[in-house]
Amino acid sequence: MPMTEIVAATATNNEKQSATADARLAAIVDSSFDAIISKDLTSIITSWNLAAERMFGYTAEEAVGQSILMLIPDHLKSEETEIISRVRGGHRVASYETTRRRKDGALISVSLTVSPIKNANGEIVGASKIARDISAAKESERRIRLLMREVNHRVKNQFAVILSMVRETSKRSSDPREFEELIRARIMALSRSHDLLVTSEWAGASLFDLIQEHLKPFGREEQILLSGPVLTLQSNAVQNLGMAFHELGTNSSKYGALGSEDGQVEITWTIGSSAQGSGTQDLGAQDLGAKDLGAKDLGRSVGASGGRDFQLLWTETSTPRPDDKGDESARKGFGTVVLQRVAPQSLGGSAQLERSPGRLSWRLSAPLASIIVPQAGIEGDDGAALGFGI
Repeated sequence: MPMTEIVAATATNNEKQSATADARLAAIVDSSFDAIISKDLTSIITSWNLAAERMFGYTAEEAVGQSILMLIPDHLKSEETEIISRVRGGHRVASYETTRRRKDGALISVSLTVSPIKNANGEIVGASKIARDISAAKESERRIRLLMREVNHRVKNQFAVILSMVRETSKRSSDPREFEELIRARIMALSRSHDLLVTSEWAGASLFDLIQEHLKPFGREEQILLSGPVLTLQSNAVQNLGMAFHELGTNSSKYGALGSEDGQVEITWTIGSSAQGSGTQDLGAQDLGAKDLGAKDLGRSVGASGGRDFQLLWTETSTPRPDDKGDESARKGFGTVVLQRVAPQSLGGSAQLERSPGRLSWRLSAPLASIIVPQAGIEGDDGAALGFGI
């Protein structure tokens, strides 16, 4: 083959290989999930892939020929000057996080990498930018930080609760074994409430779930009836109502309905209009204060709910025991303090505890706003009485 033909064939083959490489590179750029943009040394956009259209909202026709500054918020425009300076010097700009503006004006978090573009003679003629949308990752980081702050607050609050429990239980127990048993049971009760909150990322917990978790250790599920609308409790209500249900369950298993075959516990709750003139009492300096257990706004009255309140009634009946005289002072311990003072005052409400032979009732009234996580349709149907396991 003559030399001229060999040279021509080689040139044609090189052109085909170059065209194939260019087509392959273009396909990679167009199919990338990251925005890939090129610009000249005056910051004018020269290419714009499909991912850039999705990320920033501009079509290629709208973007090419425009300044890259249209994507940069005013307070960050100095970044472009620094980038162009580094590119002119032949340096890459390592990946860094910043903010860019979409066509609709919304700001998005991006990770940027910038590299120089050279021509066939090795001269720097522009820069390529690869942008990755990291908005979801930044939002996840934000939520994690918020959750960690909430967990930190709750852990400190739990320490305060436990210290109060230890102090008040020690005042009412002279037997070390009894003291250890009571403290262990109460800390385990706090743990049950804590587990429910962790499962929901501290968003709250169902009242049904809360009652079931705290009464499950006492057994006799068939003797317990629950009735009321489905409600999601705030974290403060979960903790304080959980303590109340534990104390009620413990007392019932020792002296009442859950300690006998024929006993029955009925727990009902409703949502209605606030009672007028009802409120809380201030705690005495020597009492176990709701402040010790993380309460808020102790002086808040029931009427502060804007005309709506939460009513819960625990009623248990059983065959009276021979030694049961219904004497309030005989069993006035830590549980009584929780039911009459700590739980209601921490929720800005009030409570009544009544004992008589073979019967105990506890009625709690509190502003609905201090009990539930705001949601639509909370009025609902109160529903029929449900068994414990339902």
